[in-house]
Amino acid sequence: MPYSQKHPIILPRDSRVTNLIIHSEHLRNLHAGPKLTLSSLRQRFWIVHGLREVKKVLFKCTICFRLKAEASKQLMGSLPPDRVKACRAFQKVGLDYTGAISLKIARVRKPIITKGYVCVFVCFVTKAMHLELASGLKTETFIACLNRFIARRGLPTDIYSDNASTFRCAERQLDALYKLHNSIEHQKLVSQFTAQKGIKFHHLPCYSPTFAGLAESGVKSCKNLLKRVLQKAILTYEELYTVLCQIEAILNSRPLMPLSNDVTDYSYITPGHFLIGTALNTYPDANVTVITKSQFWKICNDMKLEFWKRWSKHYLNLLQCRPKWQISQPNVKIGSLVILKDENLSPMYWPLARVINTYPGDDGKVRVVEVKTSNGHIHRRAVVKICVLPLDTEERQ
Repeated sequence: MPYSQKHPIILPRDSRVTNLIIHSEHLRNLHAGPKLTLSSLRQRFWIVHGLREVKKVLFKCTICFRLKAEASKQLMGSLPPDRVKACRAFQKVGLDYTGAISLKIARVRKPIITKGYVCVFVCFVTKAMHLELASGLKTETFIACLNRFIARRGLPTDIYSDNASTFRCAERQLDALYKLHNSIEHQKLVSQFTAQKGIKFHHLPCYSPTFAGLAESGVKSCKNLLKRVLQKAILTYEELYTVLCQIEAILNSRPLMPLSNDVTDYSYITPGHFLIGTALNTYPDANVTVITKSQFWKICNDMKLEFWKRWSKHYLNLLQCRPKWQISQPNVKIGSLVILKDENLSPMYWPLARVINTYPGDDGKVRVVEVKTSNGHIHRRAVVKICVLPLDTEERQ
């Protein structure tokens, strides 16, 4: 055993020289872990509180952090007011697109195969869904879908839609959809149309599916049923539109909550109750014809009031549950250097950015930030899609 190993040099903690020696040994061992780095250091040095000091230095290693970067977290926020205030069905809606679906132009021997998309509208209050089949990705097609939705469900006052950049991580077939949403002409046409209709658009931050959880959940439910029905079949526009209407009725017949606490009572409240007074996959009662017109409308009004009463007393209480993100975290500060997560790239290729603005919620917690990359582009991201570099974060150790 060499003399330097039997009588190592004692190094103090919280010393600049000690940190430089640890960093040099860490690089010499090809970014080894804390225990291997400490074992190598103890051949010549004895550091007071060695493992803690080594971990403190290795925590600030940018390369090691990028390879195992963890996204920022924050306490789960409260639901937006549009989710918990009573209003008519489809007055506050969320909007999202599904992936491409193969369509046949006609029923011939060798038909031309094209792509179609499903535009999903979800009511924020009743969770009722409306599905529209879009034959293309042009602005006129989207406005036609919106026109059909308004004609059958009424004029919405607020529409919450994903930001176009959320589709960057989608499959190659959604590239056309991303270009559509990012095009300036599309934004102008959609804004002009919605301004004439009196609709207020709310664009969510990029890469933030948690901000549109209700719409994302609706897309998932629609695709699950669609895959099981279609399997490998390729339908025409009319056939697929018929299937979508049936799927819409099934989704609007899902139970929100039971109507009674009695275990022998199998009745439940569904989104369809807020649309037609009952679930959409049931038959009408046989005794409706014996009721006079005035009695009929009184019964309908009483039923509607009873549904809203149960919605406010029981269903709203279920929305109080917060199953995850239960720990409050420090807010991301302006000027912090962060990494932008991109699931399509290796962590070493994730771009660096600087936080230039924050958007705290009503509770003061920052869940959305605005960042500026090295090429000058400015993006708005949720904190779950950024990783704060541990450069000057002594308090985290």
